Amino acid sequence: MNIGEASKRAGVNSKMIRRYESLGIIPRAGRTLAGYRRYSETDVHILRFVKRARELGFSMKDIKQLVSLWRNKSRPSSQVKTIALKHRAELEKKLAEIQLMLSTLNHLVENCHGDGRPECPILDELGCH
Repeated sequence: MNIGEASKRAGVNSKMIRRYESLGIIPRAGRTLAGYRRYSETDVHILRFVKRARELGFSMKDIKQLVSLWRNKSRPSSQVKTIALKHRAELEKKLAEIQLMLSTLNHLVENCHGDGRPECPILDELGCH
């Protein structure tokens, strides 16, 4: 299938397919005699794999490793789990940071009168750091 078909079937735009190829995340596509890219069902599956990994927030570096491990049927699952655990820890850290920001912002919003007075704890907080 051509890049347009692969794009439609995988749910990934053509520009991203070319980018994934250039980064070595997916193998280089075969070419027709006219030079057009040709993709297989396996290529579409890998593109879907990459799309899902991106949705879960994995980095391109991690996705490249995960695709390589997926293609290697003799890989130890411990390698895959190590990547997933590292990513989970990064997400948990980001979540804790966001929760702290939200808590602080909630406190500031609750303590701001939001009326005609010039005093504003939100601006005070932003100005003191």
